[in-house]
Order: sequence, then structure tokens, then C-alpha cells
Amino acid sequence: MSDHPAARLDETVHQRHRLGILTIAAEAGQVDFGYLRRTLDMTAGNLSRHVTILDEAGLINVEKGYEGKRPRTWISISPAGRKALAAELAALRALVAAVEGARRRTV
Repeated sequence: MSDHPAARLDETVHQRHRLGILTIAAEAGQVDFGYLRRTLDMTAGNLSRHVTILDEAGLINVEKGYEGKRPRTWISISPAGRKALAAELAALRALVAAVEGARRRTV
């Protein structure tokens, strides 16, 4: 495996919508499917697919229930998801540092 920070990006986490789901869930603790759909400007089907991928990877927990008579789906980040998100953010910070360091050397 390469030592470059880009090699540490996780394909499951790094995808834009999945990274959004994880970060919003980490901020909120538990988030409603509809809120994610609106916030990330996604169709229900597209969001559902990304939620399934993250759930199958063990990075989120999905809870289905009712609020009154309306069906609801809540998403929360799992401990493995927090760890994966932290690793992704560390890799992104390292990428930024590498680019900034290279830019300073060329100025």
C-alpha cells in the first residue's frame, strides 16, 4: 500500500453522499431519513441505496418505526462508523497538508 494519504481514503466512506450521511449522523446522533434526503438533496431511492451500503458495512444503524401513524426510518452512526469517519477525516487532513506543503515549496 502506498504511503500517500490518498491511499488511505476508504471507498465506502469517501463517496460524497455516504460521507454526508456519516457526518450528519455523527453530528446529530440520530437523524430521520427525510431530513437526510432533503439536506443532501437526494431522491428517496438513491438515499436508500447509500443507506443500505453503509448499513451492510456496519457503519450505521437503521431503525424503523412509527411516529404516530407515519412510518419513519432513523439512522445513527455506529462505533465502527465513527472510527471509519475519523480515519477518513484524518486522510483528508493529510491530503490538504500535503498539497499545502507542496504549494509552499513551489512559491
